[in-house]
Amino acid sequence: MVFHEVRFPTSISLGSSGGPERRTDVVTLASGGEERNGRWVHSRRRYNAGYGVKSLDDLHEVLAFFEARAGRLYGFRFKDHTDFKSSAPSAPISPVDQQIGTGDGTRALFQLVKRYKSGERLYVRPITKPVAATVRVAIEGRELAAGADFTVDHATGLVSFAVPPADGAVITAGYEFDVPVRFDTDALDINLTAFGVGDIPHIPLIEVRR
Repeated sequence: MVFHEVRFPTSISLGSSGGPERRTDVVTLASGGEERNGRWVHSRRRYNAGYGVKSLDDLHEVLAFFEARAGRLYGFRFKDHTDFKSSAPSAPISPVDQQIGTGDGTRALFQLVKRYKSGERLYVRPITKPVAATVRVAIEGRELAAGADFTVDHATGLVSFAVPPADGAVITAGYEFDVPVRFDTDALDINLTAFGVGDIPHIPLIEVRR
């Protein structure tokens, strides 16, 4: 995946709209009943960042960012202000926010994940773009030292332990994260509505997955 480890301007992403998308096949039977089949294991997020452009300076910043990414060619980081950390929006990050695995005494590499549970249903989302210096990790509730006890690949979300966690040990983590996206267009429709004011009504972004 061709990707630039840079973040879309957060002041502009704050005004964006969008969220997760699923792909479901629905077949209506002769009886009127339905058969449904989910084609994707993981949801894919879409956004429109155009709502965040409020001034000519914002417009110029997006234009520069778009040109540097060569339109749809290069992916980049995007902060989804509705879902950007391991804890609830109003809660601080804790090293026990999310269980990312269980030790077996030999495995030293674990993927950051975020768990979404409602009723008996659980969805586990891989987190591949954690924000640098925000990741906290614990084993059996005891927080570890970043750099000494573990390291994080901020381009993949993989946590590597200096010593493999013991068999049966519960591994947890807390973090902020970005969504890997790309522009879903090779053209920006810029509108200069008045002197000193401009907008780009539609800046479509789509999540990229490996």
